[in-house]
Amino acid sequence: MINEFDSRAQDWDKDITHFERAQVIANELLAMVPLNPNIKKALEYGAGTGLLSFNLTEFFDEITMMDSSSEMVNVMRDKISATQIKKMKPVFIDLEKVDYPTTFDIIYTQMTLHHIEQPVSLLEKFYKMLNPGGTVAIVDLYKEDGSFHGPNFNGHLGFDPQYLYNILTISGFKNIRHKTCYTIRKTVQSGEIKDFPLFLIIAEK
Repeated sequence: MINEFDSRAQDWDKDITHFERAQVIANELLAMVPLNPNIKKALEYGAGTGLLSFNLTEFFDEITMMDSSSEMVNVMRDKISATQIKKMKPVFIDLEKVDYPTTFDIIYTQMTLHHIEQPVSLLEKFYKMLNPGGTVAIVDLYKEDGSFHGPNFNGHLGFDPQYLYNILTISGFKNIRHKTCYTIRKTVQSGEIKDFPLFLIIAEK
């Protein structure tokens, strides 16, 4: 993620729709990933304030929550301190620029990939960071017309899941599947209320 999120960190959890989205996506992820006792170490990249991971704490022994916004990470630290959930570890890092020398059983992201300049490189890095048999789960926008963020956005205008399927396959992933998992309804710059569906794509190492 990019640091425009620093200014939004303190108010992020005040938006009830962020809570609702995280709860629905957590349930969708759990329905698609066959969790077992061997899936112990989880990584959320682009974790924001950690809403998705807080919905998944009971399913993993350890959750690392990474974000490249220092203020988002500060909010995560405050929430962990308040809840005393010791299995959660916030990390301030930009995986586009540096490596992280730890492997995980599952890596998941929510609405992060379209902010990444080189998503192919990040997915290749995820593959290296997964233990054998590990799972990656990506939630993001389907291709859209640019109205989701507006005219000044420099990231990707969503993705065709087939494109990601191809990239994941080339990167070495297998057993790839996807589904529509959530729809964001928002008022765009023109004043129109539009629906933006999200997909969840799962792949295994």
